[in-house]
Amino acid sequence: MEIEKGSKWIKFDTMERFMADVLKGVGVPSKDAAVCADVLIAADKLGIDSHGISRLKTIYYDRIKQGIQFPKTKFEILRQTPTTAVIDGHNGMGHVIAKRAMEIAIRKAKKYGLGMTAVRNSTHYGIAGYYALMASEAGMIGITGTNARPSVAPTFGTENMLGTNALTFGMPTDEKFPFLLDCATSTTQRGKIEVYAKLGKEMPKGWVINHKGEDRTDSLSVLKELVAGTAALVPLGGVGEELSGYKGYGYSTVVEILSAALQQGAYMKMLLGVKDGKKVPYPLGHFFLAINIEAFTPLRSFKKIAGNILRELRASKKMPGARRIYTAGEKEHLNWLYRKTKGVPLNKETQCEIIAMRDELKLNKYKFNF
Repeated sequence: MEIEKGSKWIKFDTMERFMADVLKGVGVPSKDAAVCADVLIAADKLGIDSHGISRLKTIYYDRIKQGIQFPKTKFEILRQTPTTAVIDGHNGMGHVIAKRAMEIAIRKAKKYGLGMTAVRNSTHYGIAGYYALMASEAGMIGITGTNARPSVAPTFGTENMLGTNALTFGMPTDEKFPFLLDCATSTTQRGKIEVYAKLGKEMPKGWVINHKGEDRTDSLSVLKELVAGTAALVPLGGVGEELSGYKGYGYSTVVEILSAALQQGAYMKMLLGVKDGKKVPYPLGHFFLAINIEAFTPLRSFKKIAGNILRELRASKKMPGARRIYTAGEKEHLNWLYRKTKGVPLNKETQCEIIAMRDELKLNKYKFNF
């Protein structure tokens, strides 16, 4: 957890209220704005700084103002069975669409053991882990995935064809935190590069390649090159097959298919956000699966065995020089314990964005220490 020099800490409740007020200021209804702010602040609480307040302006505020994302969400169920539903989000607020979609999956799972929903025409929905944790908190296994605008090259390719395509799992345990695996199917993701660019840091080799297959490490330039299509992220595992990059490529394709084919949604180059030279919405697709543990085994038993597995992994023999072994969800829990009294760390660029939005919307009640 690296905090940029010059960062300022702001309390979570203040930042959450600010984000909700900003979204209301550009037309998002109050109830929906609260949902969006809750998802965004959840990322900051867990230390996932690439998906919290740092994205408020560029991914939501600016897109709403550009008319390529709609502040008022029309949530339409197109077809439904006792255990499934297909939903059209009509390019509204992704957080609102996703939360309702997972709520439906959970309700169905409570009654029938399993519930799954597929969404088309949505928008960026924040951290995927938020929705997997909804299921976990309901005593279920939660699985979600989403496609994204093209930025990842297939194995042996250099053209950005697939999105970072998160595939996420949440499961309850008998520990103080659930098992949470929330990660992209690429070696890194655009949000992390954005953080590096704001910090003025070079990226490690092996994250991004150009059309010649050469490594690119200039984070600021890479963000522009990804948009221009002259650079591409590398699949999870790396370039080629030697380090099993084909596995990340394969899992990313699974997410792309489930995020588009089930709901007749957009995919790959259809998600570029440009048509006839003009900016248009990114009509993303998502899927949500809730599995009722009690339909298989007592929840208490599941939690204990899951907890035992995690504890045995952490207690296993460590590599020389390694301080400890972690299990998925543990670092996020530790971030929360560290940050719960401190709040959100805001780097200088994010501070400037916050001031710009505040002043433009005349939210004068917010006085910050920067």
